[in-house]
Amino acid sequence: MTDSGMFPIEGGCDCKAVRYRMTSAPLFVHCCHCRWCQRESGSAFALNAMIEVDRVVNLGIEPELVHAPSDSGLGQKIARCPHCKVAVWSHYAGSGPITKFVRVGSFDDPDLLSPDVHIFTASKQPWVILPKDVPAFAEYYDREAIWPKQSLDRREALFR
Repeated sequence: MTDSGMFPIEGGCDCKAVRYRMTSAPLFVHCCHCRWCQRESGSAFALNAMIEVDRVVNLGIEPELVHAPSDSGLGQKIARCPHCKVAVWSHYAGSGPITKFVRVGSFDDPDLLSPDVHIFTASKQPWVILPKDVPAFAEYYDREAIWPKQSLDRREALFR
């Protein structure tokens, strides 16, 4: 799990119009290898830090929310800079607007967070080698079995 002493951390888009500060460690960091994330990112996977919406402070202009389809059929809202169009986070249908899945690559220092879990590895690119010490699942996983208690407690508080 992430060292909470490194927070707050900041990030934003390429043109610096959209800026944000994450005030605490995320709930969990997903590295998703599904085909939807591959297509959307234009890369082999998407690396997202899931965090409560009130723990991300806006420091710049508001990003525009763009509705995008998803494999679930429920879609997602991707927050993009209205100028340079870089994606900085998403709101997925499962938790809607109460969490943000912040794109780790949009941090000023994207090296700060590594994946807590690799998901949808059944469709990962064959040249991607997964580390042995990070849990990996062919599809999704049992949150209760994987997340630390502190993150589970924070998540439960969101849905009260």
